[in-house]
Amino acid sequence: MSVEKINMPQLGESVTEGTINTWLVAVGDKVNKYDPIAEVMTDKVNAEVPSSFTGVIKELNAEEGETVEVGQLICYIETEESVSANGTTNNKGHAQDNIENENNSKENDEFMKKRYSPAVLRLAQENEIDLTMINGTGRMGRITRKDVEKLIKEGKTTSPTEKDSSRKSSQKIDTISAPSSTSPVVSETGDKEIPVKGVRKVIADNMVRSKQEIPHAWMQVEVDVTNMMKYRNSIKDKFKSDEGYSLTPFAFFIKAVSQALREFPELNSAWAGDKIIQKKDIHLSIAVAKENELFVPVIKNADEKTIKAVARDIYELANKARTGKLTSEDMQGGTFTVNNTGTFGSVSSMGVINYPQAAILQVESIIRKPVIIDDMFAARDMVNLSLSLDHRILDGLVCGRFLARVKEILEDMNANTISLY
Repeated sequence: MSVEKINMPQLGESVTEGTINTWLVAVGDKVNKYDPIAEVMTDKVNAEVPSSFTGVIKELNAEEGETVEVGQLICYIETEESVSANGTTNNKGHAQDNIENENNSKENDEFMKKRYSPAVLRLAQENEIDLTMINGTGRMGRITRKDVEKLIKEGKTTSPTEKDSSRKSSQKIDTISAPSSTSPVVSETGDKEIPVKGVRKVIADNMVRSKQEIPHAWMQVEVDVTNMMKYRNSIKDKFKSDEGYSLTPFAFFIKAVSQALREFPELNSAWAGDKIIQKKDIHLSIAVAKENELFVPVIKNADEKTIKAVARDIYELANKARTGKLTSEDMQGGTFTVNNTGTFGSVSSMGVINYPQAAILQVESIIRKPVIIDDMFAARDMVNLSLSLDHRILDGLVCGRFLARVKEILEDMNANTISLY
C-alpha cells in the first residue's frame, strides 16, 4: 500500500486558488480514479475535482469554505501498489529525484515567494504592507492571503517607512487595526449566523475588488419597446411549440446590445494597467441566480447569432446553471455583461461591473404606462436600460451614444424588421 497526495488543481488559465465548497467524500470512503471528491469554487467556475487515483481516502486536509492555493495539498489517498522486481531500483530513482529537488528548492522558494495572487496584492496595497518582509506559509514559501490577513489582524505592518518614524508607525497601525476583523459584529440571542464560504465568498470577493479598483459611473435611458413586444407576443406560443424553449424579451435585448457593441467597440474593452485591451470578439456574460448563488455564463459571439440562437443559448446556459452543470468553458471569455434585473421587478438599478470588463447593462422591468406622443397620451411598453461604466476606460460621450444606439435598435424592432432566423 502507498499513500498519495491530491493537490488543488488549476481550474482556469489565470486561477491561482480555489475554495472547497463541499467535500463529496469522507475519510474511509473508497473511490475510483476520476470519481469526484470535492466541489471547488473559483472566481471563474464551480467545478468538481476528480480523484487522481483509485483507493481509500485517508485524510482531508482542508475544511469546507477554506481557500487553498493551486498546487497545495487537499487530501491523502491510500492506493494499492503492485511490487515489481525492479521496485528497489525505482525507489532509488525516486530518492535521486528527491535529492535533485532539494538542491533546486532554494531557487524555487525564491521564485514562488515573489508570485503574489491578486487577492494578496490587493490586501497589501490597501493596508500599505511590504510583502517582501513577510515570511509566507504557503507552498514553497509563497505568501497567502491568510498570511496578510493575520498581519492585519495583529495590527502589525512591514512597510519600511514605518521603521524610520515611530509617529508614522502609530498612524499606520491605527489605520490597519481599523477594519472590522478586529472588532467583529457580535451576534445576539436569536440571531442567525451564516458562514461566508463557497459561492457567496467568491461573489463577495469579486464585488469588493470591482468596487475598490473600478471608478464606477452610471447612465440610464428609457426605451419604448411596444412594437417589439407586440411582435414577440404574437409568435411566442408558436415559437415555443416549434423550438421547445421560450422566446424571452431578453433575447431581443441581447441582440440589440451585441449589434451596438460592434459599432461602439470601446465598451467591449478591459483595463490592463498601462493599457486598454479592446476585444475583437463579442462574448456577452449574463447573470443567472440560483438561490444564494450567482453565476455569469457567457453567450459566445453574440453579434453573429440570430435571435433564435441567442434564445437557445439563454435557455441552455440558465438550465445548466440551475442544475449545476456549467463548465469552465461556459463561464470564460465574457467581454460585456447584460443583467436581466427586470425579472425581479426592478425598474432602476446600478450594477457592479463584472471585473475586468468595462461596463454592465441592467435591463429593467418592461412596464406599460401612459406616454405623451404627438401631444396625446398613449399606453406604451417602456423599459429602463441602466449602464454602469468604468470611468478609466469610458466617458459619458461614447456611452451616451452607445445607449442611444441600443435604444434606436430596440424601438425599430417590429414584425417587418425583426428576423428570428
